[in-house]
Amino acid sequence: MEIKVVRKVLDVNETIAKQNRKMFAEKKIFVLNMMSSPGAGKTTVLEKTLAHIMPEIRSAVIVGDICTTNDADRLAKTGAPVVQVNTDEFGGDCHLAAHVIAKAAEGFDLDALDLLIVENVGNLVCPAEFDIGEDARAVVLSVTEGEDKPVKYPLMFRVCEAALLNKTDLLPHLDYDIKTTIENICQVNSDISVFEVSAKTEDGFGPWLDWLRRRVEQKP
Repeated sequence: MEIKVVRKVLDVNETIAKQNRKMFAEKKIFVLNMMSSPGAGKTTVLEKTLAHIMPEIRSAVIVGDICTTNDADRLAKTGAPVVQVNTDEFGGDCHLAAHVIAKAAEGFDLDALDLLIVENVGNLVCPAEFDIGEDARAVVLSVTEGEDKPVKYPLMFRVCEAALLNKTDLLPHLDYDIKTTIENICQVNSDISVFEVSAKTEDGFGPWLDWLRRRVEQKP
């Protein structure tokens, strides 16, 4: 009986995700689901990304956190419209589901957007399991997290089209083999695009920004 209940929840989420995807397609908005573990530097990556692509690409952000508006406050300073979702109000979920995205999207003028970024709740497990109606998924992995994360949490890397290896400015101070990390990522997903970046120095941001611009432009 419990398995049936879980299946029902996922089926409902899938139905709403399809509705979201149709709505965003009609508005010609590219939706990117950004995921990571807590502390990987996802918000800083987004701050620097928005600074480079706006106002050329009209962007907005949905920020998911269990508590606080800290990340939303930071991203709002870029000039992008931001909607905060705190999951502690409905049980402290470790992910954003499709119905939450549908409700949050009501806070934007969708006709004025080219790109909607969802900064999902920091977690390498749950967010990967829920379709929210996005066009693509990206994961941020910091070099302080260890080379084995892609094979320990394979679903996250399997469902993503891009992986950003962040905090590369710290590599001289770490006993870390970035080549092994990339091999582990590609072992799980041979089609994924991997970008070595430093959100602090912006090293390596060029290829990442080119990938994002290209995806936005290719939105039907």
